Amino acid sequence: MKQKKRLKWARHQQRWFGKWHLYLGIIAGAIVAFTGVTGSILVFDDEIDRALNRELFEVTAQQQKIPLGDVIPLFLQKHPEAHIDYVQNLENGPNDAYSAYNFKTEEQFFINPYTGDLSGKRIYESSFIHIVTDLHRELLIPVAGRYIVGLATLCLLILTISGLRLWVPDKWKWKQLKAVLTVKFKSGFKRQNYDWHNVLGFYTAPVVSILSLTGVCITFSILVIPLLFILSGKPPQGVAKLLGVKSTYQEGATRMAPAEIVRIAETALPGSRAAGIALPKDSDTTGNYRVDLIGKRLPVGGNREMIMIDQYSGKILTNSRQDFPDVGNAYLSWLTPIHYGAFGGRPTQVLALLGGLMPLVLFITGFIIWWPRYKKQRRNGEGPRKAVPPPPQADLKGFSWFFYNWKRGLLYAAWFVLLGAVMGALYGLISGIVIQPAVFTLLFTTVFVVINFVIALPVFIIGLPFRAARRRITGTSHCHFHF
Repeated sequence: MKQKKRLKWARHQQRWFGKWHLYLGIIAGAIVAFTGVTGSILVFDDEIDRALNRELFEVTAQQQKIPLGDVIPLFLQKHPEAHIDYVQNLENGPNDAYSAYNFKTEEQFFINPYTGDLSGKRIYESSFIHIVTDLHRELLIPVAGRYIVGLATLCLLILTISGLRLWVPDKWKWKQLKAVLTVKFKSGFKRQNYDWHNVLGFYTAPVVSILSLTGVCITFSILVIPLLFILSGKPPQGVAKLLGVKSTYQEGATRMAPAEIVRIAETALPGSRAAGIALPKDSDTTGNYRVDLIGKRLPVGGNREMIMIDQYSGKILTNSRQDFPDVGNAYLSWLTPIHYGAFGGRPTQVLALLGGLMPLVLFITGFIIWWPRYKKQRRNGEGPRKAVPPPPQADLKGFSWFFYNWKRGLLYAAWFVLLGAVMGALYGLISGIVIQPAVFTLLFTTVFVVINFVIALPVFIIGLPFRAARRRITGTSHCHFHF
């Protein structure tokens, strides 16, 4: 009888983290490479959009800009046919126009901040940067694409961690460390490719891991934000309550002017300036104003805060600085700046750009490593499966097995959280901002540790009787094989 051919694993791939690294790289490598490249473009999205559409974003500077709140009624008075839902002023340069959006028609209006006139408009959905953003976030696949990208980004995080584990040399001697930290330029193509894969993966791991971690948090915000509230000792439904506030309508009440709303918001959050204001719909009597503010403190990309205000009375309904827990403010203020490298200015933006390109480079070099081995193993096959010693927990019974894995899980979790803090610190080191990204990265990794334990605990408990039944059928002494 002809022996069935089996794939032969490379030595390092026989370990569980080697198999994770290989399989996830094959399954999700192309998606994370594409997502990384589009993310690198979005690191400088404002600069690219302005360079491509300079006539829209720039106006001739005059003596004094009209404040954001005052320019809205002036613009609507001059252009009564226009309908706007949101107006923003992210930049504060003398030549920067204000932007206004009609979310229903997807129109973007550019307003001259000196005259209140319309300086240009476009359909923002058709702009280059918006298309790249949709590709980055959801691959142009509505709803499902967002979660495909999110899961692929989670795979990238696991790939980075498992890759670091594979990188660790057997002995911490200088000769071995030098071998895994440098590229042997005198070697052949295959060896250099292997070295580049290892070296680039190691040196870019802090940035790539943080980009993937924050990307997963952004994608699965519906799960992450309630967990942040729980970790702060607040009920998860508090998120919906804070964001679902309504204005109190009384007969004959009139809407307050946007200028007054901006004044109330900036007074309530001293040290911040209004960067955008969402207007209540004309038909919504219980709608409210939302003012987005950017602080003058760290991060460089903006200490983002938010206030919701009753459109009739001017009463503050939600104040993110006071009403959100510290972890909630961390999510609002730091997550996006860390993900796009904006928190440290140009140095961290360049790191984020390079980090976004690394999945493509590592996917290509990894494929070059794997493909010849795969073809050779498919061609040559392998002899009988070789028995390997069972793991230490193989002979444990019942709750002894459960507690053994529980303790190992806690150990892995501790290392994961510590590694996350170190990665965050290294990411911000080049800009001199170390503590904040380290603390908030530690916070985000803690969320994922909690999610992991919430999922793993019932799985282990449910698995106990099945494991006991299998032991009764097969006996306690059984072989473990690798392929």
